[in-house]
Amino acid sequence: MKTIVLGAGVIGVATAYYLSERGCDVTVIEREPGVALGTSFGNAGVIAPGYVTPWAAPGMPLKLVKYLLKPASPLIFRPTLDPAQWRWIARWLRECDLARFRVNKQRMQRIAHYSRECLHAFLAAHAFDYGRSQGYLQLFRSGYDVELAQPALAVLRDAGVVYREMDADECARIEPGLQWSRVKPVAGVYLPDDEAGDCARFTRELRSVCEANGVQFLFDTDVAGLDVEQGRVRGVRIRALPERRGRREPKQASDATGPRAPAPPSRDPSPRTLAADAVVVALGVESAALVAPFGVRVPLYPVKGYSATLPVVDDQKAPRAALMDESLKTAITRFDTHLRVAGTAELGNRHATLREQALQTLMKVLDDWFPHAATPSSAQFWVGRRPMVPDGPPLLGPSGVDGLWLNVGHGSTGWAMSMGSGRVVADLVTQRTPDIDLDGLTLARYRR
Repeated sequence: MKTIVLGAGVIGVATAYYLSERGCDVTVIEREPGVALGTSFGNAGVIAPGYVTPWAAPGMPLKLVKYLLKPASPLIFRPTLDPAQWRWIARWLRECDLARFRVNKQRMQRIAHYSRECLHAFLAAHAFDYGRSQGYLQLFRSGYDVELAQPALAVLRDAGVVYREMDADECARIEPGLQWSRVKPVAGVYLPDDEAGDCARFTRELRSVCEANGVQFLFDTDVAGLDVEQGRVRGVRIRALPERRGRREPKQASDATGPRAPAPPSRDPSPRTLAADAVVVALGVESAALVAPFGVRVPLYPVKGYSATLPVVDDQKAPRAALMDESLKTAITRFDTHLRVAGTAELGNRHATLREQALQTLMKVLDDWFPHAATPSSAQFWVGRRPMVPDGPPLLGPSGVDGLWLNVGHGSTGWAMSMGSGRVVADLVTQRTPDIDLDGLTLARYRR
């Protein structure tokens, strides 16, 4: 079966891997010069199935209003005249009900736990280094934040997820670097089975495995549209992007890729069509506009996230693994000799531009918890557009157009759900029965 995957983030490359394992002839199309150069590039790197949670949660609307009044805030809201923004917000507010939150969180955890199983099975056959660490510690600055976390902890208990509630001293025993923190947590939650790793490094290694399996990657290639006839996808219209000499791939401090290779000497910018038996859309926030002309309504909206990557200067005073400042919704993750500080949600601006307010919040969180671990002036900043749906769970599987499949809407937890999502969609494309129940994980939930 000739299959085309649109998008070479971790979601798209994972999908291509499983399709190739099932005997498909796979081509991946990506407008960037390499894999994992969009949202997959600078994320927090946390694989925490027990932690994945909808942004739509009880008490969150009031909490966000309070955030807007604070200088150091994990939220930046910029109202616009875009009707899509307000439709998305209205849907999101409806999902902040406790009963809806529990349903959505359970759905997200179902695919996240399955994804971790898929990742471990993959690593048993393809072991490589991507800065992996074990354990995940949530830190709470106030009793109010502990109270807001109770519905999420109830879901963990119901799901049988292993976790420990602890005080400040116990948190410091898990992460000794907290002995030098400027603030002390009022409480913490430790999830020993969760883990972290550099998503971009993993995706680059996964690309190599895919290519060994015969997967073809077309970089610097734009998707001009889908070729759909009589309700069935027939292929993808693509065009080569103009040569962009001098442009460099974004550098990741822990694994810089260096200058991009020059584009081929002859690049035909005129559109051409690649025929396919099946097409998987994994383009992040760009997915909704691509499928909309065919009556496929996907409620995606870009919520920008930020990160900073810094080299560790004092190993003793740096974290060992991954932590989350639950009050400011900012993660600090250790990747070998570097730290990643990631967080902030900016709603209302579709452009990938850095905001000083967001960067200050990241650096404040690092300075509060690990003030001596890294030198602030060494930070390399990044911004990405998270493909968010209002209720939280991703959209996997059929689109309603025959042969056109979706693997979108993972928000800020795409890395945690990537391998499982890729395997589920590959199973569906090749007419296999997935290993998990897909109720609530497909576009059908919006049609209902």
